[in-house]
Amino acid sequence: MATGTLPSVVSRYKVPIITLFLSVYIDIFDCQQFVIPFKSPSDCSGDEFFDISSLSCVSCGSNQLRSTTGLSCICKTGYQTLITDKTSITCQQCPTDKPAVITDGFGCVRCPGSLSDEGNCQCPPGNILVERDTNGNLLDEARCEICNGNTPGLTVPNYSGDKCERCQDSFINSSCVCNPPNVLAGGLCFPSGSLSTNVNPSVNYAQLKFSVQSAWFVKNLYSSSAACLVFSNLTACQALGNMCVMNMHSFSSVSTDACGLFNTIFRSRAALSSTQDISYWRVNLPWLYYGDEPGLAGRVLQTDPVPLKFSFRGRNKNTDIRLLAAVYNVRGEFLRWEQVGAGNLQLCPGTTSKQSAAFSFGTAYQESCDLSVADLLDAHPEPLFYDVFLDLGGGENRKLLPLPTLVYNQQYNGRLINQESMKNWYLSRRMFVVDTLSGREKSTSSLPKVIRVASSVKIRFQLVPRTQDGQVFPPLMTVTYRDVPITDINTQTVTTTFAVEYEMDQNEARIKTDTAIGVMAGVALIYSLLKTVSWKRRIASPLIDAETLLKFLIFYAGDLANVFFAVTVGTGLYWLIFYKAQQFVSVLLPLPAQEEQFVTYVGCAFALKAVQFLHKLFMQVSIDVFFIDWERPRCKANRTVQAAGEPKRDPSPVSIWRTYFVANEWNEIQTIRKISPTFQIMAVLFFLEVLGFSNLALRDPWPILQRSSQEYTPSYSIMLRYGLSSTLWLCIGFLQVIFFTVFHEHFIEDKIRQFVDLCSISNISVLLLSHRCFGYYIHGRSVHGHADTNMEEMNNNLNRESESLCGQRGLLPNSDTQTFQVSLTNRLRLQYDRIREQIGRRNGPSRLMDTSSANQFEQRARGYQTMNYFLGSVIDHAHPDMDYIVRDKLMFERVIGMEFLEPSEKSIFYNDEAHTFSDVLFYGNEATLLIFDTLFFCVVDLGSQSFVLAAVLTCVQQIIFRLIRNTLGRKNLVNKTLVDERFLI
Repeated sequence: MATGTLPSVVSRYKVPIITLFLSVYIDIFDCQQFVIPFKSPSDCSGDEFFDISSLSCVSCGSNQLRSTTGLSCICKTGYQTLITDKTSITCQQCPTDKPAVITDGFGCVRCPGSLSDEGNCQCPPGNILVERDTNGNLLDEARCEICNGNTPGLTVPNYSGDKCERCQDSFINSSCVCNPPNVLAGGLCFPSGSLSTNVNPSVNYAQLKFSVQSAWFVKNLYSSSAACLVFSNLTACQALGNMCVMNMHSFSSVSTDACGLFNTIFRSRAALSSTQDISYWRVNLPWLYYGDEPGLAGRVLQTDPVPLKFSFRGRNKNTDIRLLAAVYNVRGEFLRWEQVGAGNLQLCPGTTSKQSAAFSFGTAYQESCDLSVADLLDAHPEPLFYDVFLDLGGGENRKLLPLPTLVYNQQYNGRLINQESMKNWYLSRRMFVVDTLSGREKSTSSLPKVIRVASSVKIRFQLVPRTQDGQVFPPLMTVTYRDVPITDINTQTVTTTFAVEYEMDQNEARIKTDTAIGVMAGVALIYSLLKTVSWKRRIASPLIDAETLLKFLIFYAGDLANVFFAVTVGTGLYWLIFYKAQQFVSVLLPLPAQEEQFVTYVGCAFALKAVQFLHKLFMQVSIDVFFIDWERPRCKANRTVQAAGEPKRDPSPVSIWRTYFVANEWNEIQTIRKISPTFQIMAVLFFLEVLGFSNLALRDPWPILQRSSQEYTPSYSIMLRYGLSSTLWLCIGFLQVIFFTVFHEHFIEDKIRQFVDLCSISNISVLLLSHRCFGYYIHGRSVHGHADTNMEEMNNNLNRESESLCGQRGLLPNSDTQTFQVSLTNRLRLQYDRIREQIGRRNGPSRLMDTSSANQFEQRARGYQTMNYFLGSVIDHAHPDMDYIVRDKLMFERVIGMEFLEPSEKSIFYNDEAHTFSDVLFYGNEATLLIFDTLFFCVVDLGSQSFVLAAVLTCVQQIIFRLIRNTLGRKNLVNKTLVDERFLI
């Protein structure tokens, strides 16, 4: 296998040792970017051949031309070949009396017949041209007969038996027999002592913790290394490099394995010049490694940008990634230049359009599949090896940039160095995808014991920091191999993945995000402290106890949730806008691993917001509610009794139906919202799934809503998906709030203001205490004195009010303000609690309830009347020691939600035209509910990657919490107002 054309360029590469040392020294510390010109065999002229070692065109010698393969030089027609040394040939013209060149080119003869176009003698069909006699001596005139294979002619029959040819050049002197002490190996005869025959033909399978004596290595390792070392045979050097690649580029203390022998020859070429001016690419050897200097990988990958600029749109649009591979077979023969893509590095089947998406810049590509071991054995009987380059273009001066390769399984003295930090990486060049050859033990045709498959091939592009014109560093190809022991080839499968990913340095973005969270969390801390102080004032408690600390933590949880929510939504929206809208590439999406911190922030926002939501829910279902009935009994005119001869009128009892009616209305508005939750969910799903907005969250730079099923669909970005869904949810929610606030409440229905109007018509005020000494008061005292009347009188009253023929509804004279925030004195609250105890007291155990229920109800009824009279007298200023004043809140008090004045002597009623009593309803907490729904929807979607499932679960969640709020609020209303639950419909 080591036979082939001998190179003719060794002598040209000898340079002074000092020059080489300086070149290596400069390369190590300057770490220049390695760029070579692109050449293929078809680019070489007629007097040039393609050097498979240097991947360049090299001129042939005098009187020589390129061979038919283009990979070597041969003598021109009419010239015979002379061997001048072991590595080059010369050509001498044949004399005129012997014009024909013999078949092997190493002599001239007269022909018995005509000459061919190639200048060789021609024989009739069925004859073999004999150009040497039976002793192997060249004849003066060729004969058409069977060749004589006897020595000392230095000819032997070829394998086909159709011609005589000169024996291989490595055989010594004039004999075709490799006599001792010379070593015969691989069809070559090596001088004794040129290389130790004690080589290690084993292949290490570290994942399986055993080695295999490879039949291929047994047959070819020594001959390839010896031919490379002694004769500088190009294909032998390539074959030796391939065997090192099959051994995972791994180095160990054993210097006689494939990589150890390659490294020995590599060091022996230190005195010769490098190939393509790259110090790691020694003459006549394949380029397998970059070098083992610490930190070299970082300098190669993150020093000099690639001389390409990528742009997503515009006149200078450039998204094409052109990768070329120099392909070699296992024997070291150069096969071709090949475009990287389907059929080589991409093992998974797929359409051309989908697989070509891998080489569109900015599109995160990943394709995985399970391949049958039997199919791999059939399709890959021998491995192919690839040296991958990035095509930089340039027209006639086409340039290539070598792609550094990181073999994840590579070992260096037993260490998996490429699984450590970058400073310890050992970059390499050549790779393969499937090796079914090296694991064969008995023979190269037997079933392998182990096969090795590239389970992951990943090409990573890193954006240059702060670039504005789409520059990237040299891409890195990471290859992970899997060792598969063969048991049953018909049932075994191997999972393989091909991926192209893009990244940028996220440290600056992470620092900005953390800084924003830190600053805003500090502001939230101060705001939470103000809330806690306000809460302490409203409960009239000066002590700092465990309850105070708990309240502070709950307040801080809600405010911190808003911080996380604002930062995460802003971050997601930033990436969505700037990544999808950029022209020249300046930002790239974070990798999935880099999004973990973002997901943590989203989880924190949801958990903290859930705490705030549950706290608000608990507070709403435990408020104190009391309906103050201003209606007074009226005397009956049609019913009299005689007492001492004089008529007497009985007072008519006050109807409870007005209170029941108001209670029912209050019960109904407990869960109304400023948006329609059903419309919210349907609208979000319509935009995401029907209109295709979800496609904006894909990991590619194209803002396309509709995609063909024939095109490749990349994975979703968590940041983009969260930013898109949260922004869409908030926008639709805000539009609904604006619609309900501006249009619906003004022209169709405003249930909050309608409730206030109902209280006035019903002659019932409402006192709501959300804190011990703070709450809300709705003044519903009728300006007509009575509301318990017939239809005619009611209509008359309403007409008089519409015509301004009566007083205004406000608490104060000549005022329309009916709603107030109330800050009560501690004295008033204590009196309120004493009466409440009488209302809420239960006499005796449950088994005695039947016998005492009548007395108990009468006691509670008296307590209700007492509370009604007490609160009514307070409103009428009938208690000087529990009096109140009415004032406006300062703007700053409204902003921070805290009252500066403490009600020490008199309670304070703050005018509240904004109807903030809705804060004890869902209606007044729309922001909290909207953010909680948004986070719930997004968290479910991030976990399931399904907008439909997230919408369904969000709808179920809303129904459940609405049911809980209605049920508990209903029970609280019954307990606090003495309204019988049977009358709440």
